[in-house]
Amino acid sequence: MTLSISEKGLSAFQDARFGMFIHFGPTSVAARHDWLMDGENISVPDYEQISAQLNPIRFNADEWVSIAADAGQKYIVFTTKHHDGFSLYDTALSDYKITTFTPFKRDMVRELADACARRNDVKLGLYHSVLDWHHPAYRFRQESGLAWSDYLGFLHGQVHELCSNYGEVACMWFDGDWPHHVFSEEKAHFIPGGSFEYDRLYDLIHTLQPDAAIINNRHAEPLPGEDIQGFEQDLPGVNSAGFNTSYISSLPLEVCMTINDHWFHVDGSINYKSTQALIGYLVRSASVGANYLLNVGPLATGEIVPTHVSRLHGIGRWLRTNGESVYGTRAGVIPPTAQTVSTRRGDTHYLHILADVSDCVIVKGVPETIQSAHLLATRQAVELERREDTVVLTIPSAQRDPFDTVVMLR
Repeated sequence: MTLSISEKGLSAFQDARFGMFIHFGPTSVAARHDWLMDGENISVPDYEQISAQLNPIRFNADEWVSIAADAGQKYIVFTTKHHDGFSLYDTALSDYKITTFTPFKRDMVRELADACARRNDVKLGLYHSVLDWHHPAYRFRQESGLAWSDYLGFLHGQVHELCSNYGEVACMWFDGDWPHHVFSEEKAHFIPGGSFEYDRLYDLIHTLQPDAAIINNRHAEPLPGEDIQGFEQDLPGVNSAGFNTSYISSLPLEVCMTINDHWFHVDGSINYKSTQALIGYLVRSASVGANYLLNVGPLATGEIVPTHVSRLHGIGRWLRTNGESVYGTRAGVIPPTAQTVSTRRGDTHYLHILADVSDCVIVKGVPETIQSAHLLATRQAVELERREDTVVLTIPSAQRDPFDTVVMLR
């Protein structure tokens, strides 16, 4: 039987509700594409020349973690190795890594792990691609004479390193395996040479890091050993992105999204979501029992884009007043509307009013046990009237939060 996360670890992951995704690597140098190597059909030798230029001299792990903490994010998930195969930590299994292949020479995962340990209010999560466009046993088996088992040894070995050498890990976040996607002959470099042997890989993680959650961005029904079901650029069940499964499991959920249109920093990508929209995604995620993993793509220098920092600061400011309605909550039982969603903690329900349409907010499906309503931010009483199967809350505009007015129902 495949192992699972501990109850303690699963509860802690759900309670966190809000995390920071960080996409960084050689593609940040060119800043033209999320999948630079694939998108521009760059050969391995030419891409290695780009990788060798990676030199984030302004990277400061404590600053990154402080930005996450100020935003109210309780964990980070950092790209230890993306699809291009370049490792941002001091792996013993490859020389294609930041500590030997670049002038930077430093282990970014080590510095982030140490920064998280110093603060203790932001946990470390690790992204790792199972896809590898650089490794000869993944992409060039015929030319190299290597076998798929050679790649499995590398993949599982790197995961063993990450789970053994960097202290407590909040989650292992896998990507690069999309079983429902059909790849053309020109995209054969996406196709694995066999099974990733997830059962063995997941048991390895759950043994070394029993409190770590496993998420695999497969856009498919979760496999045994996966503790969280993830949805990319979409709320669960919505699938406006077109590649997420409509199946929603009984597992806890996570939504990952970008602030603009890209995961990595791409020059000119300025379609930033507003602070109001981002708070809306955060609470809509929480309302269905999902964490919200919001991405930043740092500059090649190692600095987080100022607009990203500004948006995160706005979310953090709202959470400092309203965080009780997000952290430690579970999916709401009050039916959502275009205007409202809810979260709950025990017998306390939090109604999130995301649009100021009128002074009266009409809600159906409020539990009969609810007798009172108060604004979470000020504890000011809210007029509550029951009309047959509806509850009417009267909240004048002057009492509204510009992003999300939270009403505590008891």
